[in-house]
Amino acid sequence: MSESAKNRMIVVGCLENLFVHKDFDAAKAALHPDFVTHSPGLPSGREAFTDAVKNSPLAGATAVIRHVVAEDDLVVAHLHVAGMAVVDILRVEDGLLVEHWDVKQPVSG
Repeated sequence: MSESAKNRMIVVGCLENLFVHKDFDAAKAALHPDFVTHSPGLPSGREAFTDAVKNSPLAGATAVIRHVVAEDDLVVAHLHVAGMAVVDILRVEDGLLVEHWDVKQPVSG
């Protein structure tokens, strides 16, 4: 299996645990202890990030992963969460998510 395919599986597993299964401990296991998010309003660090998601309105929202594209250490996921279209960009290093960016907009029609 290619590095891109492995990284895709890691990211999809983490996102499904965070937003579909609500298994925050399993999601936490996919994050590097020094995980960095560049998303305004979300804290960096494995514990702080997963606690913030767990305690946010997103925790009760329905989420659907629409598309996932992986190339080398970067994985891009398009999701619909809580009436928002979200594109998450994640960097994977040594089997753990180390960095995150996102873009959000209301879902139209």
